[in-house]
Amino acid sequence: MEEKKLILVTNDDGVSAKGIKCLIDVAREFGEVAVVAPSEAMSGMSHAITIKTPLRTKKLVEEEGYVVYSCTGTPVDCVKLAFNQLLDRRPDLVLSGINHGSNASASVVYSGTMAAAMEGCVNFVPSIGFSLSNYDADADFSEAKIIVRKVIDRVIKEGLDDGICLNVNVPEMNGKAIKGIKVVRQSKGFWKEEFDRRVDPSKGEYFWLTGYFHNAEPDSEDTDEFVLKDNYASVVPVSVDLTAHNYIDKIKNWNL
Repeated sequence: MEEKKLILVTNDDGVSAKGIKCLIDVAREFGEVAVVAPSEAMSGMSHAITIKTPLRTKKLVEEEGYVVYSCTGTPVDCVKLAFNQLLDRRPDLVLSGINHGSNASASVVYSGTMAAAMEGCVNFVPSIGFSLSNYDADADFSEAKIIVRKVIDRVIKEGLDDGICLNVNVPEMNGKAIKGIKVVRQSKGFWKEEFDRRVDPSKGEYFWLTGYFHNAEPDSEDTDEFVLKDNYASVVPVSVDLTAHNYIDKIKNWNL
């Protein structure tokens, strides 16, 4: 009898977030599920790991083919602990999300959701990060679950090359059905960061990070930001190898 697939699920919004519960629902259709997720929200942690304090885990659920752990660490901590301590065998798939908020374009650099997927990818396990363009804690994930199911099914059947994971973003519903899924590239853009400067009762300054996203190519139809605005889900293949291969020869010509 063929062994059921083991799927590791994590996120950066915390183990109690609605998005991860929706992802778990879909993941359980495809095999056994082990959840290791932060005990509290860890958004914007990127690939951070905990090295100065011990990590603590708590088993929240255990039943046939399904276990849930909370972890005091970052999303990447969760994946590392799962691989090295908490799972009795290597997972067949790593799923991260469903994030409350888009991780398209430059947001992938800051995303704890995508960092967890990339950590799975570093360990040569097919990995996918899922995000919904809605920050509401009680967002409607019904359309997102349809996209998630389709992508998981294809990845299980087709696989992913080593060093490649997927960044999947789903547009906010806004009362309309999602048109479909498009495979595109990451849009060029950046976060225009601003800080709200304030003064506390002791006359000490402190700052709240604010800002907005600037899309540098809003009319490029082959980008994630464009198709999301056109009410398609975007799938961007992401490489762990950050080398700018096409720039190597130019740097060599510097005669360093």
